[in-house]
Amino acid sequence: MRIWNVLLGVFLFSTAFADFKDWAKTPPMGWNSWDCYGPTVVESEVRANADFMAKNLKIFGWEYVVVDIRWYVKNPSSGGYNQKDPEFVLDGCGRYMPAENRFPSAKNGRGFKPLADYVHSKGLKFGIHVMRGVPNAAVQNKTPIKGAGGITADKIASDKTVCWWLKDNKTIDFKKAGAQEYYDSVISLYASWGVDFLKIDDLANPYHAEEIEMIRHAIDRCGRKIVLSVSPGETPTNCAEHVKANANMWRIVPDLWDDWGHVNRLMDAASRRVCHISSGGYPDCDMLPLGRIGIRAEVGKDRSSRLTRDEQLTLMNLMLICKSPLMFGGDLPSCDEFTISLLINRRALNLHKNSKNVRILKNEGGVLAISAEKRVGVGGYIALFNRTDAVMEDIELARTSESLGIGASEFREVWTGNLLKSVLLKPHSSVLIDFR
Repeated sequence: MRIWNVLLGVFLFSTAFADFKDWAKTPPMGWNSWDCYGPTVVESEVRANADFMAKNLKIFGWEYVVVDIRWYVKNPSSGGYNQKDPEFVLDGCGRYMPAENRFPSAKNGRGFKPLADYVHSKGLKFGIHVMRGVPNAAVQNKTPIKGAGGITADKIASDKTVCWWLKDNKTIDFKKAGAQEYYDSVISLYASWGVDFLKIDDLANPYHAEEIEMIRHAIDRCGRKIVLSVSPGETPTNCAEHVKANANMWRIVPDLWDDWGHVNRLMDAASRRVCHISSGGYPDCDMLPLGRIGIRAEVGKDRSSRLTRDEQLTLMNLMLICKSPLMFGGDLPSCDEFTISLLINRRALNLHKNSKNVRILKNEGGVLAISAEKRVGVGGYIALFNRTDAVMEDIELARTSESLGIGASEFREVWTGNLLKSVLLKPHSSVLIDFR
């Protein structure tokens, strides 16, 4: 009987492992609390953004509502992680729990389940951020690990490769008995809350292959479809195949903020990664720092995005053609009309969902050209980016497309549907074209 149980377990594990790419057949789209609230977001703000998304964005494919970093700290401070005397909240198994003073519905040990239920009631999906590793407090208190037969947290902890920018956790030594059981217990808890999306930090750079594999195994065993996002970038290019085999999205740059230099850097990073795009696995350009951000964030004060409108459209065009996940970083209820218009254009979002075989055609002389095929239908898409501070005039599209190896005769601007014969690209601007 035991051998049959083992074989059944192997079958179920391999089936789950094969299926996780199906949980994100198109790039995930949602809202994340980081750019506007940093580590200080509270439940009422999460609910307000969920309400706005359900009412205004859900019909366009936006679905994830993600609570970012340090939701387990009672007294978080913005503008510096490693504050003096943070008050952490953990359960008796060494697992972080939501701070009840910030998330009142978590009282009486309910965790994020009531908030996840609220998000699900809106027809949306719920996600959270967590750091890799085991909490220092659990290690210091020698907290028992659930399901590990009496092994305590100090037995699996290591001081090697501890996160340099946030000191909340120790590394988990994958060789130690109880290590996998700890990740299993954590992911099982999240699954019981109804978590649909996990952004796990300090995994991608430096790259922690063993912990990524432990997390992958834990998700596959938890009984819930949880999309896995690996952060922060730049994920090493030589790890692309490994991360594709274990995660649904992985960061390709450090944090992206509302600065043209960040966007310009992103173009090169994306250009190196488009060859790794696959169904269910996406190089991640980070969050969209658009709309009202910096309300209580780590970078800058309360503001509207400092990117010009041309630069904002360029950032959208880059993420759309490169099939990056789209995680909006601004506060949705206080967004302006222009920003919302960037999130609800059906032609642009159709390209994002239904394109394939993304290729870099040119990246020199201040010009970036990227193409993609249509999944269904004739023709394809091309995006042209002006990375310079000068105007590029009278770009004749038929001639340009021929020089880039695309023999097209009809060109329509994706956002408006208007026919084009030539374009003028102002500094830092771009154009997204549907061609036949």
